[in-house]
Amino acid sequence: MSERKIRVLVAKPGLDGHDRGAKVIARALRDAGMEVIYTGLRQTPEMIAEAALQEDVDVVGLSILSGAHMELVPRVIQLLRENGMDDVTVIVGGIIPDDDIPALKAAGVTEVFGPGALTSDIVEVIHSAVGNGGHGNSRA
Repeated sequence: MSERKIRVLVAKPGLDGHDRGAKVIARALRDAGMEVIYTGLRQTPEMIAEAALQEDVDVVGLSILSGAHMELVPRVIQLLRENGMDDVTVIVGGIIPDDDIPALKAAGVTEVFGPGALTSDIVEVIHSAVGNGGHGNSRA
């Protein structure tokens, strides 16, 4: 029996209008053998958490360029926890000041990727955090 693919939800919270980077990451993760669900632009934290629950994902990747990361990211993590999704890995990419990274990690973010991050590094972090087969049936 083959292992289940890692499932990743890529989301653009807030009022960002740019999603080119998120689409590049989604394609790279697919090319690395992951199953990727892209939610599109202008997602609320509630919409993201609901999609993560419905899609039974292992990873939530948030792409933020708007500067609202200190409000949106902790809210997404809070909603995931409220829905019993404590085992979901959360990664963040975008324009994130270095001074904000420790607070995001303290809130539950596994890793933060800035402009120019290598897609291979993102894949490696996901594999390291989740393993090769996802969480399986831990919430089924």
